[in-house]
Amino acid sequence: MNKKRVLIAGVVIVAVGIAAWWWLRPEPLSVSVVAAHRGDVAATVANTRAGTVEACRRSSLSPAMGGQLANLPIQEGDRVVTDQILLELWNQDRKAELLVAGREAIASQGRADEICVRADIAEREAKRFTRLRERGLAAEEETERAVGEAQARAAACKAATDAVRVSAAQVKIAEARLELTILRAPFDGVVAEINGGLGEFVTPSPVGIPTPPAVDLIDSSCLYISAPIDEVDAPAVRAGQEAIITLDAFPDEDFAGVVRRVAPYVLDFEKQARTVEIEAEIIRRPDDSSSSDLLPGYSADVEVILAVRENVLRIPTQVILDGNRVFVFEGGALQERSIETGISNWEHTEVVDGLTDGEFIVLSVDREGVEDGAMVTPDYQ
Repeated sequence: MNKKRVLIAGVVIVAVGIAAWWWLRPEPLSVSVVAAHRGDVAATVANTRAGTVEACRRSSLSPAMGGQLANLPIQEGDRVVTDQILLELWNQDRKAELLVAGREAIASQGRADEICVRADIAEREAKRFTRLRERGLAAEEETERAVGEAQARAAACKAATDAVRVSAAQVKIAEARLELTILRAPFDGVVAEINGGLGEFVTPSPVGIPTPPAVDLIDSSCLYISAPIDEVDAPAVRAGQEAIITLDAFPDEDFAGVVRRVAPYVLDFEKQARTVEIEAEIIRRPDDSSSSDLLPGYSADVEVILAVRENVLRIPTQVILDGNRVFVFEGGALQERSIETGISNWEHTEVVDGLTDGEFIVLSVDREGVEDGAMVTPDYQ
């Protein structure tokens, strides 16, 4: 009888213990998990600070001399073509000089024509007297006089012709002096900014004292991104490498690009963050409408592709802890595991060893309670 009571008491104690354990057991931790899967991984380096969209050609233009602004046929935002007049200073005096030089050139040409006609007549007369003298029908003195007159007339014709050339050069000088008062577009582009208005005086910038340009002209048909790369990453970057370009103005789009230049020097504006400037050009595609909306001055980021591995096992880079450790979800609990990694970028890392395709890895590694052996409830991503 006593043995039976002891047995019953033992069963009750075990049952109570099990109930207490069940009641007091810790709730499984809810974590996000993602499956390791196969895909492409690219090793990349990115700029340390925001880059900038730059125009291949951008000129800060001012006239070659100072003067009063008399003609301003453009407005900000206008598209202009090569040699189009952007502005003109007061130049009535120089136009008058050009007019005088042009008319003097015409008069000089007229005088030369007259003199050269007389020279031609004198030459024919000299030839006629020479033939008559050979036949004994003309005096020697008359013949010599006719020949000398022809030579003098020929010299006068040559002098008059040279004077015409001098007059033409004077016209060129007057045109050049007039051109100094006119500012023309050196290339097709868009007028970004105009400093000055009609009637105002424009003054060239003195040496060592920069002043705002009269016209800021941008060729927006060719754009590139200038971005700083950390000096540690710079040796791996070469012209011709592919790049991925992102812009804040187009947050949902990535642009294919190519590195076109790596600066041959290091910038040390910040002594603790020395960088090398690179230039990347956006590859324009016929179906890429947004690339035509790019504006110089936009902020941009450049991710240079150093190497690509295709169809490899990969996991999100954010799940990897120090020492190449990850937490694997297996059998309702977490298992800490060391892995061997290959190339990586901000998004994905190649797994060489330690995981198999389809195993679930904890995403929320920074959540309190995530540790080896912890019981969890998975939230599959």
